[in-house]
Amino acid sequence: MTSSSDDDIQLMQRLANGEDLALNTLMARWRERVAAFLLRMVGDHATAMDLTQESFVRLYSSRHRYQPTAVFSTYLFHIAANLARSHIRWKGRHPTVPLTDEEGAMIHEPADLQLSPDAAADLHEKTALVNQAIVALPTDLREALLLFTVEDMSHAEVAAALGCSTKAIEVRIYRARQMLRKIITKQTP
Repeated sequence: MTSSSDDDIQLMQRLANGEDLALNTLMARWRERVAAFLLRMVGDHATAMDLTQESFVRLYSSRHRYQPTAVFSTYLFHIAANLARSHIRWKGRHPTVPLTDEEGAMIHEPADLQLSPDAAADLHEKTALVNQAIVALPTDLREALLLFTVEDMSHAEVAAALGCSTKAIEVRIYRARQMLRKIITKQTP
C-alpha cells in the first residue's frame, strides 16, 4: 500500500471516530476521479455530479462499517459503481431523450484546450466517437474498462470494487476492448 492509501485509511478511521471534517479531505482528494468515472459510466454531467455527491453521502453513512482490507479507492469506487448501475437500471425503466448534436453525438462540455481550430475539431470528433463507443458497451464491461484504464486500478482492485474474480475482470476488459474496436471501426468512414 502507498502512503496516500494509508492516509485515506487513517482519514476513514478518523471519520468513523466522529471527526466529520475528515470527509472534506477525502472529498477533495477523490471527487474529480469519482466524477470522471461516473461521467463515463452514465454519459451525463449533471447526473454524474449528483451520483458523485451521493457516493460521498454513502461513504459517510457507511463510515462505521468500513474495514481497511483493501485499498481505499476500491471501497469508494465500489460505492460509485453500484450507484451508476442503479441509475442505469432506473434510466432503463424511465427512458428520456438525451441531448445530442446534429450528428447524434452526445453533447459534452468542451475542453478548454489551446489547440488550433482544425486540431480541436478533429480531437472533438475522435473524443465523441470514443465516448459514444464507451457508452454503448454493456455496463459490466464499461465499469471494468474504466476502472482499469482511467482509474489505473489493478485487476485485483477492480475485481474487489466490482465483487467478482480477477479472471472475470481480465475477460471483461478484453471483451470491452474488442467491442470498442468493432464499434469504432463501424463508425469510422
